[in-house]
Order: sequence, then structure tokens, then C-alpha cells
Amino acid sequence: MPLKIYNTLSRSKQLFEPIEPNKIRLYVCGMTVYDYCHLGHARVLVAFDVITRYLRAVGYQVEYVRNITDVDDKIINRASDNHEAFSELTARFIDFMHEDESRLGVLPPDQEPRATAHMDDIIAMIEVLVERGYAYVVSNGDVYYAVHKFADYGQLSGKNPDELLAGARIETGELKRDHRDFALWKAVPQGEASWPSPWGRGRPGWHIECSAMSRSCLGDHFDIHGGGPDLPFPHHENEIAQSEAANACKFVNYWMHAGAVRVDGEKMSKSLGNFFTIREILDSYHAEVVRYVLTSSHYRSPINYSRDNLEEAKQALRGLYTALRGLGDVAVLALSDLPGDSDCVKRFRRAMDDDFNTPVALAVMFELRKDLNSARQQQSSAEVDTLATLLKSLGGVLGLLGDDPEAFLRSGGEGGLADEEIGAMISQREQAKKDRDYALADSIRQQLADQGVVLEDTREGTRWTRE
Repeated sequence: MPLKIYNTLSRSKQLFEPIEPNKIRLYVCGMTVYDYCHLGHARVLVAFDVITRYLRAVGYQVEYVRNITDVDDKIINRASDNHEAFSELTARFIDFMHEDESRLGVLPPDQEPRATAHMDDIIAMIEVLVERGYAYVVSNGDVYYAVHKFADYGQLSGKNPDELLAGARIETGELKRDHRDFALWKAVPQGEASWPSPWGRGRPGWHIECSAMSRSCLGDHFDIHGGGPDLPFPHHENEIAQSEAANACKFVNYWMHAGAVRVDGEKMSKSLGNFFTIREILDSYHAEVVRYVLTSSHYRSPINYSRDNLEEAKQALRGLYTALRGLGDVAVLALSDLPGDSDCVKRFRRAMDDDFNTPVALAVMFELRKDLNSARQQQSSAEVDTLATLLKSLGGVLGLLGDDPEAFLRSGGEGGLADEEIGAMISQREQAKKDRDYALADSIRQQLADQGVVLEDTREGTRWTRE
């Protein structure tokens, strides 16, 4: 099945055709680094990590760019509140972001441009827009984009520029000519972070940063641009206006946007007390459990985050890992090296080729788990090896099943018995059984069960997992 992608621009699924054969240039809007990454960031990080993994797995050469906004008003204000240089603040939170990504199994992008390192590119693009009449300079040194000059404004979001005019307003201190116009360059008070420009010292508006960085990294025209659910308007709409006016060509062929995150059915908000950072969640749940929650919903669908969903994800992963338990080092093959006539491989690829339908792809993996468990019961070693390889290899495409099964099944013991304590109690139980003191053996089993530790007696000895 040929790959189809839902294009926000056309509001439909479209057959994917790269600009260059077998090559994909992908840009995703990254974080503004002044605080810890939250659950909404995790949604975007994991969604495009899965998409990139799959595109590479089916043979595309992907150049994946995800930017960092390391200067804007929020960053400057937070640094001022902390009495520190803004560069110290951003460096710290970039490190935290990378830690969170790594724990979630998110592979690093091929390029990670930072706004402060592309100031010359930003200024050069603004100069072109001014020269071509799409932007204008006002008396205080601010530079604005003239929205009415771009005939296709609103094509991505579906917003009518005239309707935007009716609801817009000019903020105090702004000198723009039209309520809809947006800042490309902002003059800033003396002493604040700023860069020299033809219009005086200042710093860029948020939208122009991505237009300049994507052009620098991927060229004037590239395949896919992605981001979060809040970005089609105004950010991506403004990017199109800037880039197509400056570059005199189509900007992006396919626009992709991840769905929103809700917490227990409500919008995530600090004011509602339901705002979670990635590291807060990972303090309580295994990273693959969180990743599974984010992958079990289609990337475009709104996702509801709740403790129940986390527990369901934990049990689902336990089922997959239990099927692989005790099989030793299971081979992990590239998708292209898996048997092409395998029905499960065909259905997995069919699901992912349909706009990266991860819920259906996961359903294929659970059918594989069922077959694997059946083969293990029948002691069909060749079939077990084949099915285990298929299961783990397909899981790897989604960034799942990368842990050692035993380690995963024993994880989640924060605040409970340590592994060493559990091992000692199992040894004590085994001795009690040898002494025919079955009451003591049963008592130890119950004590462990009360602590969330489940025992399984096998021919190879006693195995344990945490609930």
C-alpha cells in the first residue's frame, strides 16, 4: 500500500510523493526552552519520533530537523526573574529537554538549530521581505509583516483575513499599520538581550525564526512540516506567508499536526492543577509505559491522559514483555529484512502507510503475542524464534520493547521492596518448601503479593514480577 499522509493544508489524506526520490526533508517546531518539558511536548516528540522511525524503516533517507527557540519574551522575562543570563537559563533547560527525550526513547534529530545561532539568516530574510514590499519598518525600529500583501493568507488554518481584522486589535506601544500584521523584528529596551540589525538593536519575532532556520537547514522548499495542535494559526500560517513571499516558491508540501492532550477529560492547565512535566510522570511510571500511552492513540487524535490509561498501558506492555520473557537475546531485524510474505508484517505496514495508524499497528503486535504464547505452549522452538523476532522488530519500529523483559517486569518498585529483599524472601520460601513448611512458604508468597510482587514457579525456578 502506498504511503498516505493527512495534509492539514488540503484537509485530506494524500498520496505521499517526496520532492526527491527516497529522500524526505522534515522540519518540526521544537521547544521554547525556559521551563521543563510537559506532557504536550512529549506528545509531539513521540509522534514525530515514531513517524521518522517508520519512514526510515521503509527505506526513506530522512533529514529530520527540530529547532530550539532559545530567545523570546518568555525566556527573557524568566531569566530576569531568576537574576541570571538568558543563555544560562536556556542551556540548563536544553539539557533537561535532552534528558527527557532520551528517557522517552526519542531519537535525536539530525539537526537541532537554535534561533540565536541563525540571527544572520533571520535578518537576511527580513531584509528580503522589506525589499519586496511584504514588510515595513516603523519609527521605533520594529519591522512588521503586511498580511494584506500575501493573497493566500489563511490557506492553512482556513481563517479569512477579513474576519481576523474584525477581531484583532493593536496592543499598547505597537505601531503596525494593520491589526493583522505581525512582528518580524522588535526593538527592545537598552540592557535586554539584543542583536544589531539594519533597523537598530533588537530581536526577532517568533514566527520568522522557523522560516529562517528551516530554509537554512532544508532549503526553500521541502517535504513535511510538523508541530503541535496549537501551531496552524498563527505560527504556521505566518511561516507560510513569510517563506513564500521571501523565497518566491511553495514552502512545504505536507503539513502534519499532532493532536491535543487532555488530562482526565480536561485541557491541561496549571490553573486547573492538572499540568504535568515529563519528568514528574517518569518519576512514577516506566518511560515505555508513557510512550505506549502516547502511541496507542493516532497521532492526530486528541489523547486523554489519566492514571487509568497509564495502568492500562502498563498491563498491555506487561503482556507483550511476558511473551518475550525467558527467550534470551531475541534477534531484532530491520523492517526490510522481515519476511515480506508474513501476514502480520503486511498488516503492520498497511496500518502505518495509512497516515501512521499506530493503534492498528499495535493491534497486529497483540495478535503476534497471542500466536507467540500459543507456540511456546506447544514448544515449537522454530516458530517461537520467528514470532519473537517479528514481535520485537515491529515493536522497535514504534520505539517499544527495547527493554530487557525481566528488567521491565520487575520495574516500578519505587517505595516498595527492593529487588534484594524480594530475592531473599524467595530464597527463604524455597527453603521452607524444602523443609515441607508449606504454611511458611504460603505466608511468604502472600507477604510478597501484599507488596505487589507476583511469583511464578517454573521448572527453571521461581520468577517474579511487580504488578
